[in-house]
Amino acid sequence: MTAMVINAAPRIAATLLLTAILVPQWQRAAGAAEPDYAYASFQRGYYLTAFGQATHRVEESGDVKSMTLLGELYAGGLGVPEDDTKAAEWYKLAAARGDRAAMFALAMFRLQGRAGPRDREASAKLFAAAAKLGHPLAAYDLALLYIEGQLFPQDFKRAAELLRVAADAGNSEAQYALGTLYKQGRGVAKDMGEAVRLWALASIADNTDAEVEYAIALYNGDGIAKNEQAAATLFRKAAIRGSPIGQDRLARILADGRGAPANPVEATKWHLISRARGETDIMLDAFVSKLDAETRAAGEKAAKPWLDAIKKPPS
Repeated sequence: MTAMVINAAPRIAATLLLTAILVPQWQRAAGAAEPDYAYASFQRGYYLTAFGQATHRVEESGDVKSMTLLGELYAGGLGVPEDDTKAAEWYKLAAARGDRAAMFALAMFRLQGRAGPRDREASAKLFAAAAKLGHPLAAYDLALLYIEGQLFPQDFKRAAELLRVAADAGNSEAQYALGTLYKQGRGVAKDMGEAVRLWALASIADNTDAEVEYAIALYNGDGIAKNEQAAATLFRKAAIRGSPIGQDRLARILADGRGAPANPVEATKWHLISRARGETDIMLDAFVSKLDAETRAAGEKAAKPWLDAIKKPPS
């Protein structure tokens, strides 16, 4: 039983967070003689002020990053009425002038069908252009397209190269995905030590999939020194966050008493929850069936709030 493999379909964020993908607070704009106050205002939530400052910079000097910022303000309805058409116009202007963040934002628009029909091919081309300029999120999304193998020929080596760009920039999804490629030896030489290193980095950023893979490696001593106690802590964290595999592994630990004290009630609870989420585990089925009625009932009672939430239809 292993953690999730990379999803072939791109797991692309639905929102554009310029505070993360453009410039840090107070960073100087390219060629500017003073700090970029428009972005500083944006990051502090002063959207109307940011709009005025960005408009002034565009009118005064044709500042490209201010064009992208205006697109973001219109896209999110931040300080101005939401207007996808105007947002796309600003993104196009900035993208045509080589701004990689605008290319990425416009790619998202094309992917989501905003300000026009949904167009995956146009989106992929924009991701490629932004990735070529070193945009980490674009590199990640483009890597997933190479793994998917529909818009581009499937190419795990190219995917790994792109994931490395995003992983080195601190993207936890890319770190998890690249670690999985190293585990599988797809596109890169098989290297469990490197896989574990990448999952550990992604775990620091609270990537649940990576936490599960890292915990499995720790528990088994695969690519890293064996540490059942640390693995149990990570499995518990992933279980609470809803990972069926994390829940199943935690149930096993609590049933066996390896990595954490044995607790048949909690083992039953987490087994029932993981089973309701689609995990099968014959060993734990047998473990629970052999428990006395009182212990089994206590585990079922502890699991009930979770099971009720799983059965509840989404609102």
